[in-house]
Amino acid sequence: MKKRLPYFILLILLIAVETLIALTQHGNWLRYYGGDVIVVWVVYCLVQSLLGGKNNHYIVHVGVLIFAFLVEFLQLINIVELIGLGEIEFFRILIGTSFAVEDLFSYAAGTAIGCAGTFIYKKFQLKK
Repeated sequence: MKKRLPYFILLILLIAVETLIALTQHGNWLRYYGGDVIVVWVVYCLVQSLLGGKNNHYIVHVGVLIFAFLVEFLQLINIVELIGLGEIEFFRILIGTSFAVEDLFSYAAGTAIGCAGTFIYKKFQLKK
């Protein structure tokens, strides 16, 4: 539980940031790109809080990136409509309904920042 708590706290904070972006930013770069950078951190923290934070952090980062790419490509084939959830707004928002190559770059940037943060954190921990 001790290793899970920081990830859970960060998860809650990042969800709050994402919510603030969604509610206050309309039609600007922060809404379109910043939210996608942050969302990979949200999923990373969710996975680490569920798995206890004991696994290889870089592998989790890459796994989250692959998951984000998969979801984005599923948007390309309009998966929400294909599985019959197109009338339910929650799923349209959760899964998304439009593919954008720019989102892939945002997910990659978020993953790179996350990996850099992990690298810096590990270097700091070794010096203690």
